[in-house]
Amino acid sequence: MVAQILSIQVGLPKSLGVTGAPDPMDRPWSTGFFKEPIQGEVWLGSTNLAGDGQADLKHHGGVEKAVLAYATEHYPSWQARLKLPHLSYGAFGENFTVADQTESSVCIGDIYDIGEAQVQVSQPRQPCWKLSRRWRIRDLAFQVQTTGQTGWYFRVLKEGMVEAGMKLVLRDRPFPQWTIARANQIMHHELNNREASAALANCPLLAVNWQRTLSNRAANVNPDPVPRLWGEN
Repeated sequence: MVAQILSIQVGLPKSLGVTGAPDPMDRPWSTGFFKEPIQGEVWLGSTNLAGDGQADLKHHGGVEKAVLAYATEHYPSWQARLKLPHLSYGAFGENFTVADQTESSVCIGDIYDIGEAQVQVSQPRQPCWKLSRRWRIRDLAFQVQTTGQTGWYFRVLKEGMVEAGMKLVLRDRPFPQWTIARANQIMHHELNNREASAALANCPLLAVNWQRTLSNRAANVNPDPVPRLWGEN
C-alpha cells in the first residue's frame, strides 16, 4: 500500500475578470485555483503547504482540507474528454498529484507517512464552479462530480517537509469499507438512501461538514447542489 507524489503544486489567491463583462465567465472572481509545480522541499503545515492559499475560506482550506490530492490515472481520460491534450498536473487545483492511488483505493481515515510528515484522509473533494471557470467549461464541476473522479482531502496529523517523488506509506486503515468512491456514490448518486447516509455520517474520521450534510439527509433534508456546481457561471 505505497503510492507516490509525482508533483506538488501551490498557489496564492488572485483576482481576475472585468466588471460588467457580458459573459459571466469573464466577470470578477477571486481564486486560489491557479497552482504551479514546485521543486524541492516544501513545508506542510496544519492548514496548508507553504505558499498555498484559498480565496474562499468558508468553503475551502482549513484543517479538514489542508491538502487536495488527485490521481494521475485520471489525466489521460480528461485530456481526451475535454480535448485538452496538454492538461498538466495541477489542472484540477490539486496540491498532490498522486500515482498508484484512486478514489477506489483510498479510504476515509487512512493515515499515510510522507517523509517526516503524516496525513489522514478526511473527505472527498466536492468540485465547485471555480473549476469550471478556470477552464471555461460551464459543466466541468458537474462532470467531475458525476464521474467520481473528484480527488480527496488530507488533514495533517504531523507537520513536516515534503517533496515531489516521496512515497505515501499507508500506516493505518480503520475504515476500509468507506472508500472515497463509496462516499462519493452516497453523497452524489444515492440521494434517497437515508440508511447509507446515516451510516457514513457515523464514521468518526469523516470531516464534520460531510457528517452534518449526511445526517441532515438521513433526516430527509437535502442541500441544493446548484450554487456549488454552477455558482456565478
